[in-house]
Amino acid sequence: MNSQIPHINQEVTLNWRMSVAPMMDWTDRHCRYLHRLLTRHTLLYTEMVTTGALLHGDVPRHLRFNGEEHPVALQLGGSEPADLARAAQLGAQWGYDEINLNCGCPSERVQRGAFGACLMNEASLVAEGVKAMRDAVQIPVTVKHRIGIDKSESYDFVRDFIGTVAEAGCEVFIVHARNAWLKGLSPKENREVPPLRYDVVAQLKRDFPQLTIAINGGFKDSAAVAEQLEVVDGVMVGREAYHNPWWLASWDAQFYGAAPSELTREAVEEQMVEYMEREALEHGTHWYSVARHMLGLRHGLAGARRWRQVWSDHRLKGLPAHEVMAIARQPRGAENGTIG
Repeated sequence: MNSQIPHINQEVTLNWRMSVAPMMDWTDRHCRYLHRLLTRHTLLYTEMVTTGALLHGDVPRHLRFNGEEHPVALQLGGSEPADLARAAQLGAQWGYDEINLNCGCPSERVQRGAFGACLMNEASLVAEGVKAMRDAVQIPVTVKHRIGIDKSESYDFVRDFIGTVAEAGCEVFIVHARNAWLKGLSPKENREVPPLRYDVVAQLKRDFPQLTIAINGGFKDSAAVAEQLEVVDGVMVGREAYHNPWWLASWDAQFYGAAPSELTREAVEEQMVEYMEREALEHGTHWYSVARHMLGLRHGLAGARRWRQVWSDHRLKGLPAHEVMAIARQPRGAENGTIG
């Protein structure tokens, strides 16, 4: 197993100014590789991995990542302090730069496991888990959570949650600025129906100036991000980063003061094809599993729909990735009926 563990990046300095949210079925290592091509500084998060999956399942399958992904954080789902500590140790051994505890997911499956958003009702247990993880690893342990549970909009609830968990040594909180409704809404609806209340997160930063407070929820353009960075320490972007990944190519210059990017979409596509071919050779990964994450790369451009159709056409699965790229780049109608 050790031969599969990426080298730990000793030079990583974590900065929560910009990050891409952990998203189930989306932010796997292939997605993160694409995002890292687009932004050098943004912090990337894994999908949530449960402690049970790590302690009783295929560890390499869950934890393998590309060394290029640094800085990269492992998000854990779980509630038992001892299990969290062991899972955090595995994450640190595999080279992750941060361990994040999920206290925000409202899905019924997660609730049945007694973790996710329902943990906000058990701040003392979260504090125990955070302390156990901090005792087990040298890398930062952080918490991602909502601003409330169900339809209660009590500010005291989230303030006291953060206060209790901070006493256990947690210094970084990533706050999804919506309540989590534990009954009656699907996970998708939980990202849309409960209202966004950015003012709550701003108040948390005022009440806990010594903590790093990042905000998550509903960000779709740089102006909205910049506005929040005047108030809180960081912004985490979710769906928009996935559907419109080219936006990330501007972040290093806009939010970290780096030189303007000279990247082109074509160059990123070519690097992804090289990655697809390397993944196929080393791990037997089909390019189709990788390509799904870059379908938004040409979002908003003329010809984007056809380009996306080519890369998602199951009839082309038998071709090598570089040939699919060549078809995708042909002028419309020049593919001799390959798609239609």
